[in-house]
Amino acid sequence: MSEIRVAVVDDHPVFRLGMAGLLDSLPGINVVAQAESAAEAMERVDDRVDVVLMDLHLGDDSGIETTRDLVRRRPELAVLVVTMDEDDESVVAAIRAGARGYLLKSSSPEQVERGIRAVAEGEAILGPQVAARAMASLMAGRTAVRLPFPELSDREREVLDLLARGYDNATIARRMVLSPKTVRNHVSNVLTKLGIPDRATAMIRAREEGLGGD
Repeated sequence: MSEIRVAVVDDHPVFRLGMAGLLDSLPGINVVAQAESAAEAMERVDDRVDVVLMDLHLGDDSGIETTRDLVRRRPELAVLVVTMDEDDESVVAAIRAGARGYLLKSSSPEQVERGIRAVAEGEAILGPQVAARAMASLMAGRTAVRLPFPELSDREREVLDLLARGYDNATIARRMVLSPKTVRNHVSNVLTKLGIPDRATAMIRAREEGLGGD
């Protein structure tokens, strides 16, 4: 493509404006939109945008959910996560949501430029600090033999597993990089699908099925 049109989604104005300035100085890259929240991202990331630079924490919003919503609306959109989070859960969640790349905010300008050009061409790219751990986590997920509660979605099963460990909704939201409202909805869906009256019963059932372990 002759020009890569980029949107920068980050709730920190200094970082967002600095990143936009850097990208606009690069040949063949043009920043056409900026957003600081999920709502702004959904409004401003339109057909002009080829690549989205996405932070995972957008105030009360989740960059993971925003990525999923944007990619669902435009499957050809390339999302490159640029964040401070390097834990396995965040990396895997971003990839599952549809992100094509994952870099840390400590990445050099050259790494960011290379990441943008790579995802714009349909490639996948991970920063060197997270690549090995991310692949190990993905492979571990693929090799699981037993699937408890098959009536639940993967996301609902993850929520139930954390609930079985005794975590409250706020902690689950932080660990899964979701909004508290989304976690509440997932917990409600789990209780409904399993025909369970409350969290305490769900915790017992989940532990009986092997969830909630270390």
